[in-house]
Amino acid sequence: MSEGRAAYHQAHQARAEAEAQRLWAQREVLQGRWHAWVALQLYQLTPAPYASMVRRALQQRRDAAGE
Repeated sequence: MSEGRAAYHQAHQARAEAEAQRLWAQREVLQGRWHAWVALQLYQLTPAPYASMVRRALQQRRDAAGE
């Protein structure tokens, strides 16, 4: 990871984790509609490196939940 990329990651990690938690919390509320909804939410996030960080954090939650 380049120094600039590492610095960006470190600066935005907490915000990305919080966003992933917010999105993950909507699973029970939206149930079967959650996948389409979360895909749209991720698509709308900018910049792309931040969206990738949120996507990875969601994947970690999914893996931890055994899905």
